[in-house]
Amino acid sequence: MVGNGALSGAVIAVAGAGGPAGRAALLRLAEAGATVVGADNDPERLAEAVDAARYKAGGAVVTGETVDLLDLDSTRDWAARTEKEFGRVDGVVHLVGGWRGSETFIKSSLDDWDFLELLLIRTVQHTSLAFYEALQRSDRGRYVLISAAGATKPTAGNASYAAAKAAAEAWTLALADAFRKAGGAEGPTSAAVILVVKALVHEAMRAERPNAKFAGFTDVGDLAEEIAGVWEKSATELNGNRLWLTEKP
Repeated sequence: MVGNGALSGAVIAVAGAGGPAGRAALLRLAEAGATVVGADNDPERLAEAVDAARYKAGGAVVTGETVDLLDLDSTRDWAARTEKEFGRVDGVVHLVGGWRGSETFIKSSLDDWDFLELLLIRTVQHTSLAFYEALQRSDRGRYVLISAAGATKPTAGNASYAAAKAAAEAWTLALADAFRKAGGAEGPTSAAVILVVKALVHEAMRAERPNAKFAGFTDVGDLAEEIAGVWEKSATELNGNRLWLTEKP
């Protein structure tokens, strides 16, 4: 399938490529024929993810680069290098994650907010700003944010996490409005879209907790499938929308 898949010719950047969801996304996008450019702040983890995707999707172009996504200039440099090397950028998938919670609302630590604000909001700001023009130049540009149902219905012990996810969603919807305005009367050619999960689950989690049901969780493989499917829909259909992969709260 590599080379003539549904995403043949597309160049897709994956932020947070070294985690379980990132690994699954690298592989699925490569299998669909895309050139995949992964970034992570952990070089060892990233190298393992890139090697695994290359091996399983034999013949695919999968590269990795250690990028500090908390630094706007570094992120802009990554975007510029990617477009210069491969000639285009057709997608950015944001998989930078992190979670901290508390037993009760009153025990919420604002240190947790400081941590999550950087991981869940700042990296969205930097990647969207850095890649906006390249995505707008593409005839199928997509910015894909993975969000959580908790952003819509926060719980007392998840105040920081839910607020950070909600802010990331708002920023992504503002990006969608920029794509809408750039498209004018003919409609957007690029789209920003939010995929909403309850939480993610992967093989290692199941191995650690073999009796857990993980009800409502989305497997990282299923998420990767949904990510790849984003390019099968029109920009008008996607732009500014939330696609729910779990039950709405």
